[in-house]
Amino acid sequence: MKTSNSLLFVFIITVLTFMGERGYAQINTDAFVIMIDPGHGGSDSGTPGTGRYKTTEKDIALDVSLALGEMLENNLPYVDVVYTRKKDVFPTLNGRAKVANDKGVDLFISIHCNAQPGKKGTAYGSETYVLGTTKNKQNLEVAKRENSVIFLEDDHKTTYKNFNPNSPESLIGLILAQEDYLDQSIKLASLIENEFQITAKRRSRGVKQNIFYVLAYTYMPSVLVELGFLTHKKEEDFLNSNRGKSIMTKSLFNATTKYRQSLNLGAEILDYNTGSGAN
Repeated sequence: MKTSNSLLFVFIITVLTFMGERGYAQINTDAFVIMIDPGHGGSDSGTPGTGRYKTTEKDIALDVSLALGEMLENNLPYVDVVYTRKKDVFPTLNGRAKVANDKGVDLFISIHCNAQPGKKGTAYGSETYVLGTTKNKQNLEVAKRENSVIFLEDDHKTTYKNFNPNSPESLIGLILAQEDYLDQSIKLASLIENEFQITAKRRSRGVKQNIFYVLAYTYMPSVLVELGFLTHKKEEDFLNSNRGKSIMTKSLFNATTKYRQSLNLGAEILDYNTGSGAN
């Protein structure tokens, strides 16, 4: 009798232990979903840069986005990657935000390249933006350029009637709605700019706040990354090269991995510091 009771006790403990381990595993396999948004696409080429290359902003953004997504899925357990586009098509700004919200993604990363007015300039270096207002004239020009794709859409007057980046008062409600996510957005943006300096050996122009539609209407931690200026010849050469795109991708991967680990989700940091790059 004692033997039977002992065996039953051992059996129950074993089952409970197994269930506990199984439950823990189920919690950890809940996917952390990252949406990657290659800026522009299709009829919207983004900045053409100096015009010395057939490729434009939309092509570089797509190459880096797809490479980043593949690296994340191949190396980070329990991460799922979705895209706003995987080929040369033009998703609307509203469509990009809507898909991110509908899918309930955990993180939104929009990838772009920068430009100065005209086809050449002296400005170079990366910038990463989070949502916020700004009075800086140069930053407002960046927002104006990235948001201008709204006007390529037939129904833009209806779709974007409540979005006026020139009126900070009209955006207060949006900024307040994003307040819960702002700290996390800044954390990721800071990690990205840090990796661009350490891993890619690039010049960082810092983390900035601005009014971008895709940041204003995506309700999760969100950043918009400007990889560099295509109007700066040396930087344009770097971002059009396979080496340059690879280094920037690895920097983004390192930053995203460190961000995910900071959320205590058990991600392993795989540091891809290359020890090389171009200034």
